[in-house]
Amino acid sequence: MDTITETDVASAGKVSFLLTCPNCGTREVTDFGYGGEISSRPRERPTLKELGEYNYFRRNRAGVQREWWFHRSGCRAWFIAERDTTTNEVLLTELPREPDGEGAA
Repeated sequence: MDTITETDVASAGKVSFLLTCPNCGTREVTDFGYGGEISSRPRERPTLKELGEYNYFRRNRAGVQREWWFHRSGCRAWFIAERDTTTNEVLLTELPREPDGEGAA
């Protein structure tokens, strides 16, 4: 019979983590809404296939990815987080920038 250790319990199913809102500071992830991974928008007049791929298909890769998050229990701002999906380690959070790179949105 296998024995479950404290280490097994601590590392198994870790889904909760802390996320830092650029406006409000660090909070439990339950204060936020996940908006999906960041992907490039389709061209000005996309085909139905391009639009469908943009809306429904994601890379969903294991490792670091950039994602949209919404602070639903705080300032209600959208921001970008860079997160390792295998460990839930958040590497950075920042407000989105204008297309020309000037300031926050």
